[in-house]
Amino acid sequence: MPTYTAPLDDMRFVLFELLGADKLAELPGFGDATQDVVEAVLEEAGKFAANELQPINHSGDEEGCHYENGTVTTPKGFKEAYAKFIEGGWTGLPCDPEFGGQGLPKVVNFAVEEMICSANLSFGMYPGLSNGAYNALALHGTSEQKATYLPKLVAGTWSGTMCLTEPHCGTDLGLIKTRAEPDADGSYKITGTKIFISAGEHDLTDNIVHLVLARLPDAPAGIRGISLFVCPKFIPNTSGEAGPRNAVRCGSIEHKMGIKASATCVMNFDGATAWLVGQPNKGMSAMFTMMNAARLAVGMQGLGIAEAAYQGAVMYAKDRLQMRALSGAKFPDKPADPIIVHPDVRRMLLTMRALTEGCRAVSYWVGMELDISRHHPDEKRRQEADDLVALLTPVVKAFLTDHGFHAANLGVQVFGGHGYIREWGMEQLVRDARITQIYEGTNGIQGLDLVGRKLSLGMGRLLRRFFHPVGAYLEAAAEKPEMVEFALPSMKAFAKLQQATAWLAQAGLKNPEEAGAAATDYLRLFALVALAYMWCRMAEIALRKQAGEKAPFYEAKLVCARFFMTRLLPETNTLFATLTSGSQTLMALPAEAF
Repeated sequence: MPTYTAPLDDMRFVLFELLGADKLAELPGFGDATQDVVEAVLEEAGKFAANELQPINHSGDEEGCHYENGTVTTPKGFKEAYAKFIEGGWTGLPCDPEFGGQGLPKVVNFAVEEMICSANLSFGMYPGLSNGAYNALALHGTSEQKATYLPKLVAGTWSGTMCLTEPHCGTDLGLIKTRAEPDADGSYKITGTKIFISAGEHDLTDNIVHLVLARLPDAPAGIRGISLFVCPKFIPNTSGEAGPRNAVRCGSIEHKMGIKASATCVMNFDGATAWLVGQPNKGMSAMFTMMNAARLAVGMQGLGIAEAAYQGAVMYAKDRLQMRALSGAKFPDKPADPIIVHPDVRRMLLTMRALTEGCRAVSYWVGMELDISRHHPDEKRRQEADDLVALLTPVVKAFLTDHGFHAANLGVQVFGGHGYIREWGMEQLVRDARITQIYEGTNGIQGLDLVGRKLSLGMGRLLRRFFHPVGAYLEAAAEKPEMVEFALPSMKAFAKLQQATAWLAQAGLKNPEEAGAAATDYLRLFALVALAYMWCRMAEIALRKQAGEKAPFYEAKLVCARFFMTRLLPETNTLFATLTSGSQTLMALPAEAF
């Protein structure tokens, strides 16, 4: 079985040397988030992930969740691990101290989420959904709702869900049929069925707080007629504790390809008591608060899987003996050389590593900007940060989860036949990773969000938040002789992205299907340019520090940067050619001919 060790050195490098996260302590509300505190938090999170969560990952996959008469039981060890999780205060890490949280920056929580997902993605689903429910209620709930639910969600004694999907609709939420009938006391009665509800029922917490999309009797058609409601499994009593059972029950759990220890439920609401969150018929805007946070969290799931796959593959490649190196025996005292000496194995390992470290840098950058958007004292800077987060959210969700699945597949390939065998644990990563490309908006939807909404928003305002600083940095870097090998290929890829953006703007106005046909390739092109920007910055730091006491670390950074520029970034040329080829070949074949 693969083991897991939190990549703390790289996390520290990205947070403090690349992004300057120590400066977050200067923002209002983050005074305690000093570098020493953050490093201590990350170290403890790494220990918890490795010692408590990773050991029950494979067994949880083998056992899965159990369903009987509306009750769901999690696999052996999960309840005990969750009790330790909430005892350690991990559920309240980024939450407001007013409700019992620790008030640490979101970017710190990003790093903790990555570690949890590397060690045990199924386990991470339970507190992950609660954090999304917390965000929605914190921003849109009434004072009474906040007082009732937020302290319990922060403490982890209650958990949360988001109930969107129905049997007949997934992405197109305008089709939902779940009804909300007003009651005389100001509450509502929810009736309907929701499917694919992660953590909809389980035995880890005293109560489960469902956030439900439903229609009021006089609601207009489509997404403009959707409202958001809070519907607890147990109705809180006057003391704020879990009281009488509500009329919401789990009808069944899904038998899934992966994340088997995460309960994915069919939830039946049979006149369940609920309360309106936010304004009537404005449920989608409130739900997107939760969904955008969830999309970033799913991106971290992809990153976590990629890191776990890389670590497992490296361990195996150093241990597995097969043949001799093409240039002659490297370990003549052994009957064969370890497979890490072979060029194709190195190709796979370096692909996993270069993309994973680039993804970590981009996603933590987004996490930093998320914190700035909420805490910086200057309104203009807050808006700039918010714009960048909005622009890059679909990129983080789609690219990091695509990479997580690809890295897991490469991990299986490094293992060879043993990667295909369950007991080695690598094939579980493939199965677990696959869902991340689907839920919280499929990756195709993320591409449509990027090209259909984000590019045009504010007359290109969001794009400028990325294009201007990236362009300025690359131009300056290209003037430094030591940076030319990194800056020039990045500038060429950046130019392709600019040309593709101009092409999309022109072609999409004439025919919306052109934008739809180009969306997935455009998002990947965008992501690779973002990674190139980060790799340039990381290489510049490594060049300055490669002669110091941590020379091997920085030398490895430079090797990975060169590999990315020469072996991975050239994909941008293919992506540009593909997306600008137009939609004709995609749309020419009649539906009946398929």
